Amino acid sequence: MPRRRNKLLVAALALSVCALPNLAAAQRKVKVETPRPLVGTPQVVRDPHWGDVLFYFYQGDYLQALTRLGASEDFNRITHHGTEAELLKGGLYLSLGQHEEAGRIFKALLNDNVPLDVRNRAWFYLAKVWYQRNYLDDAATALSSIKGALPGDLEPERHLLEAQVLMYLNRFDEAIRALERWQPVGDHGDIWSAYARFNIGVAMVRQGKVEEAAELLNDVGQIAAPTEEAAALRDKANLALGFAWLKANRPDDAKKVLQRVRLEGPLSNKALLAVGWADSAEKRYTKALAPWMELRDRNLLDSAVQESYLAVPYAYAQLAANGQAAEQYVSAVEAFSAESTRIDESIVAIRNGGLLAAIVDNDKADQVGWYWQLQNLPDAPETRYLYHLMATHEFQEGLKNYRDLRLMQRNLAAWSQSVQAFNDMVDTRRRAFDQRQPGLQGTLDAVDLDAMEAHKNELESRLSVAERDNDVAALATSHEQEQWAKIEQIEKQLATADQNDPMVQEQREKARLIRGTLMWNFNASYKARLWRARKEVRELDVAYKEARRRWVLVGRAREDYPARTEEFAKRVATLQPRIDGLSARLEATGQAQNQYLAKIAIKELESQKRRLASYSLQARFALASIYDKAATGAKDEEKVPTDGPPRDNQRDAQTGGGSGDKGGTP
Repeated sequence: MPRRRNKLLVAALALSVCALPNLAAAQRKVKVETPRPLVGTPQVVRDPHWGDVLFYFYQGDYLQALTRLGASEDFNRITHHGTEAELLKGGLYLSLGQHEEAGRIFKALLNDNVPLDVRNRAWFYLAKVWYQRNYLDDAATALSSIKGALPGDLEPERHLLEAQVLMYLNRFDEAIRALERWQPVGDHGDIWSAYARFNIGVAMVRQGKVEEAAELLNDVGQIAAPTEEAAALRDKANLALGFAWLKANRPDDAKKVLQRVRLEGPLSNKALLAVGWADSAEKRYTKALAPWMELRDRNLLDSAVQESYLAVPYAYAQLAANGQAAEQYVSAVEAFSAESTRIDESIVAIRNGGLLAAIVDNDKADQVGWYWQLQNLPDAPETRYLYHLMATHEFQEGLKNYRDLRLMQRNLAAWSQSVQAFNDMVDTRRRAFDQRQPGLQGTLDAVDLDAMEAHKNELESRLSVAERDNDVAALATSHEQEQWAKIEQIEKQLATADQNDPMVQEQREKARLIRGTLMWNFNASYKARLWRARKEVRELDVAYKEARRRWVLVGRAREDYPARTEEFAKRVATLQPRIDGLSARLEATGQAQNQYLAKIAIKELESQKRRLASYSLQARFALASIYDKAATGAKDEEKVPTDGPPRDNQRDAQTGGGSGDKGGTP
């Protein structure tokens, strides 16, 4: 599928992201019961560990996201996002190819609490994985669970996938009806419309409706090709129609469409071979030699090129050029023998484990999951004969599984190196606690909470007495208190002086005025000062209680910290045995997968070897016939007793090499 959607389920699941609360709802005066939020709708990230999981998810690091999600669930750290976490877990398992586990999660979650568009997209991606894994019935069931239309390009892709599944199930009539019910939007110039018409045409060809299929395939075979994808689809349509006409014994029509195929495209070899067959069917052997000679100079690894080694001498024999025919047959026998020897070398290399090692070593990407595809093959004896095999679902899926196993082994190896770091962390925590104990104890000893409480109680008592006695001077400032004390001292001294002295009387009057002024000020600010004093006493009480609470927490932490450290140490101690056990299982599974893929590859190579042996036998038989006729003096007009060149590729390519699933694999 197109790489623009390699962020699996970002669009499919639309999982929770940070969003502002609904202020309008918050401002409603009428209280209503808050409905349960729908999964997939914007929600606030309420658990930090959920945000951590989403960070790795949106970075495309699905393995890390799944690891952190599992750890957060084990420690009950994402209590506010339980359903969203399960939905994301299903998507992550799906992205890693674990379709059974993903299907179990989706079936448990995809209910009425999930928005319809999210549910539809989840079923769509699940169907794609099941199709890729060749679980065709499950894929058809998942596609039938989609209600309504999917957004954007997913809708045409869904219809193509549905038709593809039905075609692989040999339900061609249903596939045709499914595509005919869906009419792509546009003027038939978009790529989705081209794929739809191609798939309908292929299904009709397989149903024997060549005339009806020809119109559709002919249209697709002449579309504009601004991209390599469109050009490949155009070539595929022309090749499919060309082989269909050949099978219907209409070589002239076949040649017209086959000549549209690019000379340097991936289907050019089959097209050249088929053009030669078309000319040969009309007994135009000289013209047939042109494409076959061009094909003969190409890489012998291709089966079409191998057939050209027999087609060329066959044409010479039909032209009565027996000498050249014999020469070409001898060359073909030698080429087939050399190629068979190289295939034997490849089989030996594969049995020695060189196949997957060469492929995986050549792949430097770190991407895991079902979107990964092998892009380039190393030029090695183990791989050069397996291009067609490696393009199949079976081998690609097996290779993905093997590669993911190796990446998991590398991940476990990295975690194994981290175990020592975790042990060091435990030791560091123990030493840090021991080092901090004396300083912490000293700090706690320096704090006398009982004295603080006594002082607080004293202040509360003094304030209560001042309020009860309406002692306005008790709330005076220090400066005012100093002035008040001086006035009282002056009044005492004046009380002992001669009261008849005019100077003393004057001083007493001044002192009385000053005392009255101070008392006036005290009374004027008394209520404000009393309110402020009460407020400060309340704040002091709160601060004291907080200090007492923290004192208790520090005490508990001192008691719990060693226990938590030891619990962490026990968990760390179990990591290495678990890693070793998983690594052993991965190694055994990887070896089994290696042997499985090697068996498939060897089977393919042995099939190629048998085909070469058959070609070689035909060449030897034809060569013997030529020599026999030359020895017995046969007439020139007598032809070599063979019905024609081998046509194994006609069976393989009569529908263009398969149906037109977009991008090769969904």
